[in-house]
Amino acid sequence: MQAVLFYLAYPLLYLLASLPFKVLYLVSDGLFFILKLSGYRKAVVRANLRNSFPEKSDAEINDLCNSFFRYLCDLILETLKTMKMTESEIKERCLFSLPEWLMKLYIEKKSIIVVLGHYGNWEWAGPSFSINSLYQLVVIYRPLSNPYFERMMVRMRTRFGTQITEAQQTLRRMIADKGKLSATAFIADQTASPESAYWTTFLNQDTAVFNGPEKLARKFDYPVVYFHVSRPRRGYYELKPELLFEHPGKTTENEILETFTRKLETDILNNPAIWLWSHRRWKHHRNKK
Repeated sequence: MQAVLFYLAYPLLYLLASLPFKVLYLVSDGLFFILKLSGYRKAVVRANLRNSFPEKSDAEINDLCNSFFRYLCDLILETLKTMKMTESEIKERCLFSLPEWLMKLYIEKKSIIVVLGHYGNWEWAGPSFSINSLYQLVVIYRPLSNPYFERMMVRMRTRFGTQITEAQQTLRRMIADKGKLSATAFIADQTASPESAYWTTFLNQDTAVFNGPEKLARKFDYPVVYFHVSRPRRGYYELKPELLFEHPGKTTENEILETFTRKLETDILNNPAIWLWSHRRWKHHRNKK
């Protein structure tokens, strides 16, 4: 059944990926109205927005909800578009700012750990970094349950030299790559297991933070880099790295996690519509003793 679903859907997905950008965004406009009619995760999005912005009026929450779903439709089709995008289109549509300190770390033969959130277009951020940086990018991810769509996504994500590793293989991969220069990237705002997470306040809510990036950064003493992603206009993104900690081994416990959380929170507050509000980010609750 999974194979049937994939082979029925794939011709349409390939056709969408082949559309010019102007037409692609017209399709996105149509998809937005379909999503509105379907009510897809509307209750989840509204609850997340209401809890994150208790000071906003119902009208403001509605506007944010609509803006998010417009962005989500764009994101879905932009992700498909990576199937057919050229290197020049990636460079144009996801502008990467290459700072001198990043080149310095590379020259000094220091591997790095990259942290970012489900913000802007993280699917374009990967190829943009791979194309513009000398580092070998290794993205840590969780595979899809459908093996056919999983293989399609792997091909899309590795087209421009990015490598990917399943989350449970992260430590093994980093040990194997210790003699190589790499940038190991975590989309670090995943829902974390409450028992082992670092708990903090994020967007006015008690939040479990995935602690893997900090543990690995401190273990290997790899500099930690945060990727700011912005969306100056529809269909265009900018990627700006910020060096958070050059020597993570000297940090205190949870300092890296707290710093990352505050950076992401600030970016979301600057433009809330382009974070993944449909994600069930707060499904776990802290056990209070």
